[in-house]
Amino acid sequence: MKKLQILGTGCPKCQKLAETAEAGARELGLEYEVEKVKEIDKIMAFGVMMTPALAVDGEVKVSGKVPSVEEIKKMLE
Repeated sequence: MKKLQILGTGCPKCQKLAETAEAGARELGLEYEVEKVKEIDKIMAFGVMMTPALAVDGEVKVSGKVPSVEEIKKMLE
């Protein structure tokens, strides 16, 4: 099971990243869980300075932008 962590305070871009990440995981047929990390200190612990960010299984894959579903699918494979 993949753990998708959305790092951000809950802004519209953070919500869009969550939707896009879930869509990519669904299209790949992956089992996944989504965790929204909204606390600034926890986000900074990942080394992220720009939100939104996506971490997969604890590894930051992208920060500061919302990638397309296709880009996210490549990150999840």
